[in-house]
Amino acid sequence: MNRFLFVMADFLSRPPGFYVLIAAMIACTAMVPFGLTNVITYALSVAAIVITGVVLIQGYRDTAAIHAKLDEIIVALKETRNNVVGLEHAEPEEIKAHLGRLELEAAAADQEAEHEGVTPAIAKRNKMRRQRSRNVESRS
Repeated sequence: MNRFLFVMADFLSRPPGFYVLIAAMIACTAMVPFGLTNVITYALSVAAIVITGVVLIQGYRDTAAIHAKLDEIIVALKETRNNVVGLEHAEPEEIKAHLGRLELEAAAADQEAEHEGVTPAIAKRNKMRRQRSRNVESRS
């Protein structure tokens, strides 16, 4: 069933599928003079539900692909923290808390950069180098 839904969503999200929906709506509108108002209302309601489903499925696919790509970048970069990988599966409160910590960290990095007279990215890199040095020293 999932395969069918993804195929339909893919078809309906492209121009040919959109043209099919437009043709169906025109056909429904053409039937109004024949007293088929209830049928037309039903058909257009179903079409609206189908279009909503297509949007949701396409949004899900796009979001999942973006998360996979971002996770790949996070894992590939050595200076990033891997604890954000999979954060999209967490509870909303946990995501908000993590975002709050990141914003505080970013603000601190901006202040440190301003104090050092460098860009925030350089200040963050310098801070990470100092932390790594401390970690190496503490292991020795």
